[in-house]
Amino acid sequence: MNISLFDISVWVLPAILAITFHEAAHAFVAHRLGDDTAYQLGRVSFNPLRHIDPFGTILLPGVLLLSHSPFLFGYAKPVPVNWRNLNHPRLDMVWVALAGPVTNIALAIAAALAFHALPLVPADAAKWTAANLINAFKFNIVLAVFNMMPIPPLDGGRVAVGLLPQPLAYPLARLEPYGMLILIALLILLPMLGQNLGLNLDVISTILGTLIGYVGSALLLITGNT
Repeated sequence: MNISLFDISVWVLPAILAITFHEAAHAFVAHRLGDDTAYQLGRVSFNPLRHIDPFGTILLPGVLLLSHSPFLFGYAKPVPVNWRNLNHPRLDMVWVALAGPVTNIALAIAAALAFHALPLVPADAAKWTAANLINAFKFNIVLAVFNMMPIPPLDGGRVAVGLLPQPLAYPLARLEPYGMLILIALLILLPMLGQNLGLNLDVISTILGTLIGYVGSALLLITGNT
């Protein structure tokens, strides 16, 4: 598979920006709501190097892409939050968790709106700019929807823990140390097993793909790109 510098740039730049803003948003909201843990570690920053995890952000997605995985999967350095320091721990945990996906949706809207200004871009840069905007739109939606899966430590899992009654929230929170293993099993191992058995077990990717399609269509509609 031939991958050019053009191909790399129009995916890497949107991905890095999406991940950086996502993590910085978590850190910023946590700081505003009373916890300075991430702030003291310099995570309230738009410097990508403070958020990128070499394995989770670069190596793992690259391997999955080259192996034609049905779903790309990766992660950044988790933003450390001491929930006990928050002004209202359970409710504020929800706001901190939502900050990342909401920021990604805002970035997707910004990319869609910026597409209207494409005629102002010099002709020799228009193709590269358009590709970056399209991929920024797609990647931010994927990141937002994926992170809202109700599995800790994803944002959706933490939102669920903050909103569910204690008898349900506690066992869900206890899954957090195993969350990444659960995700790998659901997104990679289960589809591979299905292929060997002649069955379509790629259910999670199908659900995520459907949700991503609905969100994308809605954002294109409200930004006048339909």
